Amino acid sequence: MLDEAILSLVTPENAAIHAAALDTKDIDALIPRLDSSEDKIRYPAFLLLRARSAIASDVYPFLDMLVEKLTSENSYQRSIGAMLLAENARHDTAGRMQDSLPQFLRLLSDIKPITVRQTAQALPEILHAKPELADVVGRALMAVDLLRYKDTMRKLILVDFLEALLLVREIHPTPDLEEYFFSVLSGSILDEKAKKQFQSKLSFPK
Repeated sequence: MLDEAILSLVTPENAAIHAAALDTKDIDALIPRLDSSEDKIRYPAFLLLRARSAIASDVYPFLDMLVEKLTSENSYQRSIGAMLLAENARHDTAGRMQDSLPQFLRLLSDIKPITVRQTAQALPEILHAKPELADVVGRALMAVDLLRYKDTMRKLILVDFLEALLLVREIHPTPDLEEYFFSVLSGSILDEKAKKQFQSKLSFPK
């Protein structure tokens, strides 16, 4: 049975090992720990549940709770909801992910840049599991006004967006996507090094 001593040992590097040993009672005990205001409790619980979601479906029954977190007043909870929801898209055989997608995608314009980034970074999990959502995801990413964020964050957010959009392009290429890529690679948000990296991935002429 999990206790705080075991949780204190969980790190991003070993979470998968600990997650493989979890049982139903452990999942039930971890879920409420996500609401803790203490990072030493909340963070390892999140790591374990995310790692568990990659190998088993026993976190999926809590999907409604994860969806509720998307609209939490607490940005940590919004991020947790987004990342765990995306990780569980692979277990969604009932189409519930599509119903919650609008709330999920709204976080791409969240007031907190870190939540925006974590949401964007989680998108590949959804796209791999639900490729039929690629067009909706792509349009949501392209619609975000990056100028609402500080200069120091715009490049980081855009890089995350572009990585997700590259996957969208593989699944569902559209002229709008090509125009977006051309626009951002011609713009001033990315530095020259980043532009060259993405030009290479896109096979655009330098």
